[in-house]
Amino acid sequence: MTLFQSIIIAIIEGLTEFLPISSTGHMILASAAMGIHEDEFVKTFEVFIQLGAILAIALMYIKRFFRGLKIYYKLLAAFIPTAIVGLLAYEIIKGYLFNPIVVSISLIVGGIILILIDKRVVNQETTVDEVEDITYKQAFFIGLFQCLAMVPGTSRAAATIIGGVFNGLDKKQATEFSFLLAVPTMMAAGGYDLLKSDLAFTQAQVMMLLIGSGIAFVTAWIAVKFFLHYVSNHGFTAFGWYRIALGILFLIFMWGNDLG
Repeated sequence: MTLFQSIIIAIIEGLTEFLPISSTGHMILASAAMGIHEDEFVKTFEVFIQLGAILAIALMYIKRFFRGLKIYYKLLAAFIPTAIVGLLAYEIIKGYLFNPIVVSISLIVGGIILILIDKRVVNQETTVDEVEDITYKQAFFIGLFQCLAMVPGTSRAAATIIGGVFNGLDKKQATEFSFLLAVPTMMAAGGYDLLKSDLAFTQAQVMMLLIGSGIAFVTAWIAVKFFLHYVSNHGFTAFGWYRIALGILFLIFMWGNDLG
């Protein structure tokens, strides 16, 4: 992977990590389009730059994390299903599901669900005043939905937002809880991936990791600010159609390559 390619991947990570369009799916598709070989460094790079995106959310919501312990308990309840399923299914997911075809199909299916779900939340009233006030049952249920995001292309953000909507949250609260849940989930998943990887890299590769993480931080901050404003006023439909279009385009792209 060249420096230019790493910058492109980092921008994609930051822009898509917290949007319901699948950052992992976008990185897999972008890597396939640019002909990036999935070696040990590339795998570590894709995990490491997520730390920059996580830091953006942690700083953006730092006051929320210091309000009290209530939010931590609710996040723990939502994180437990993901931790259990992730540990049990890690090898299967990494070995069989990380490919462009799975991503493309997941993008299309998830896009259709987002469009349908948007109709549900148009006039939906929230059942809680603040995100911290959701019940443990609601939090656990959202965590079950997050498990679906282990299939590349599904999108962790999309899965948790849909889970929040089905649990009585309005679209803004569902989106905010998705952001907050991303911090422990991504830290745990990223840390586990890094522990299983070979961290012996050259000086140039270390610089690439740091630059990529910084770019992901900036672009994630911008994307989250945009997304919260957009969702509050327009909903999820546009993201659903985007997912469908992207999934179809890459299926056509791969079909064309196979014919060639």
